[in-house]
Amino acid sequence: MEMNGHGQRETWNTSSSSDLNHSSSSNSISLSHSNSNSNSISNQTRHNHHHQQQQQQEQQRRQESDPMQSWWESVSKARSRIQTLLSLLPDLSDDSLSSLVDSDRPGRSLLESHAAYTAVASALTGSGDDPLCHWLYDTFQESESESESDLRLVVMSYVPLIAGMYLTRIHAVSTTTPSPVSPSLAGFEAVLLALYSSVTKSRSGKPVLVSIPTPAYLAHHSSLYHHHNPNLNPNTPPSIPSNSGIGVGVLCPPLEPQVGIKSTKRPFIIGLAFHSFYSHISQMPSWSKIQLCSFATSWAGDHCPCDLSLDVDNDDPDDLDLAVSDSDSPLQVSNEVAVVAVNAGGGLIPLPWEVLQPMLRILAHCLLAPPPLVSDDIREAASEAVRRLYARASHDLSPQAILATRSLVHLHTRATAAATAAALAAAAATSTATTPTSHKKAPEMLLVSQ
Repeated sequence: MEMNGHGQRETWNTSSSSDLNHSSSSNSISLSHSNSNSNSISNQTRHNHHHQQQQQQEQQRRQESDPMQSWWESVSKARSRIQTLLSLLPDLSDDSLSSLVDSDRPGRSLLESHAAYTAVASALTGSGDDPLCHWLYDTFQESESESESDLRLVVMSYVPLIAGMYLTRIHAVSTTTPSPVSPSLAGFEAVLLALYSSVTKSRSGKPVLVSIPTPAYLAHHSSLYHHHNPNLNPNTPPSIPSNSGIGVGVLCPPLEPQVGIKSTKRPFIIGLAFHSFYSHISQMPSWSKIQLCSFATSWAGDHCPCDLSLDVDNDDPDDLDLAVSDSDSPLQVSNEVAVVAVNAGGGLIPLPWEVLQPMLRILAHCLLAPPPLVSDDIREAASEAVRRLYARASHDLSPQAILATRSLVHLHTRATAAATAAALAAAAATSTATTPTSHKKAPEMLLVSQ
């Protein structure tokens, strides 16, 4: 019995250990099977990604080897996008837009077409189902190659209009009592977020840094604003401490991905869209710059005597000519575009520094850029906008805005005076060169015979 019992116990223990061994082996088999599946899936994903990279590299090599094919593909794509745009504007009867499809550079032709800009600006609603917003979003997202940069510039040219209408409508809803139903602006937000995502991708999560020289560095190096101490022996090497020299400041922190426009992030996202517009401002059409000046003038508020407070002599008609006349339009081609800004419901709105700073950079370009880039009409519109913003900053007691706008007014005044003096000198030189000079006749010598 004991042996049988012991034998039974041995049999029980043997069976239990065999069960445990079987379960552990089955678990190890299942784990190894799951691991093999996960490894195979990861290997398959890695293989697919590697295959896609090879295809992209092969396509890029093919385009580089055959530039004509690359050019033709970009032209065909631009023509297809323009045909899609024309289909979204059925009421358009202008034959000049149909001719854009036949151009050798359709993207550039669309960028330089004021009729197309006016037609799109008049039909934009900014809602989530707005087909024009969808077209702008898809065009910007699909035009990533360098050969399709003109299509991206087309979308960039609408940034002042989109940001202006978006900010104006958001402020109109927030200040209306009782508060109406908030309009759908998902179309505008999608385009603005596409611009934000593009800048985020280009910066690769890195901040924008600026170099700041320390006083110890400036004591031994000249700059545009000062000269170093001449009493220092030039043969003696400067003894600058290791912990001084060039400091580093953070101009813009790393950008975080955004899936929507929150009220706390709205000024920064719109300011980044203005920054993108400024980075390509030399290629932007004149009506886009006029559009921004129109919104800036409207946002600053009504006319105030502070507008002309920085003039040297308000009684001098030459100084008063710097102000923009209310009776004339800044630019003849922008009359229809200006109607869009008025219909959008302009007015005094908050202007945080995140929005105002890139706007002032654009206005500085419109004021101080050479004539090939800006015309006199753009300069006059920007001058009015800057003076209105200076008056607004003076009432708001904003030191940063006061300093920036006052500096722009002074720079514009000096540049205008220098240009006027140069024009007068050139006119005087021309008149002197064309005026005939009377040559004195030499006295006749008479020989008298004696």
